Amino acid sequence: MSFFNKVLASIGIGSAKVDTKLSQSSIKVGEEAEGIVEIKGGSIEQNIDEIYLTVNTTYEKESDDKIIHKQAVISTIKLNEPFVIKPEELKTIPFKFQIPMDTPISTGSSKVWIQTGVDIKGSVDPTDRDMIDILPSDMVEEAMSVFSQLGFKLRKVKNEAASYKIRKRLPFVQEFEFVPTSGPYYGKFDEVELIFFQIDETKLEVIMEVDRRARGLAGLFSEALDMDESMIQLIIHDYELPTIKATFNDVLMKHS
Repeated sequence: MSFFNKVLASIGIGSAKVDTKLSQSSIKVGEEAEGIVEIKGGSIEQNIDEIYLTVNTTYEKESDDKIIHKQAVISTIKLNEPFVIKPEELKTIPFKFQIPMDTPISTGSSKVWIQTGVDIKGSVDPTDRDMIDILPSDMVEEAMSVFSQLGFKLRKVKNEAASYKIRKRLPFVQEFEFVPTSGPYYGKFDEVELIFFQIDETKLEVIMEVDRRARGLAGLFSEALDMDESMIQLIIHDYELPTIKATFNDVLMKHS
């Protein structure tokens, strides 16, 4: 092992490489992601301290009237104990972990990826990044379908920094913005925003913010003061899914 090779490895040249291979390109929240991490030794023997996976996304935060984009780590998974990898050696490490229930789904501007990190003593740490398509839970999918049946169209989805009043484990929430394009609420709402918190496989928390369309002078005055917005919180159990359309309809009628 030459001193020159050690120097090159310390700046990442001839160092070990990492490649993560997922068994599936799309996965539903709450289900397990599976795959393997391949570590290929470089030109010298190296000590691998740790290999870890992180589930990541980005969100928007307003600061000084500007929108900045921040990265959030949803979960971290450690894969191994320290080991030594020899030159040109190939090691394969299988993994399996659950996608957290509060992982944002991959739609609109919301993107999710799995980052692989390798801690190598005395060297630049190699990384690998793999995009993954996160699908909604059955309960969230049904709730969104019902809104479509009520004449609403999904206009925008984004991850946004959340106030301490509504945030949970993560510093952001995923907002789904619906606009009425037909049906009984066309012309009554500017928009309806939904936030979903999948508590577990059988229970869903829904925060609904309705923005009523201004009508006449009084309506315009209310709109100017943001008095036309109402926030409603609902807890829905899986056995209530057959009546979720009636539940949403009752709430919307009450606030229209």
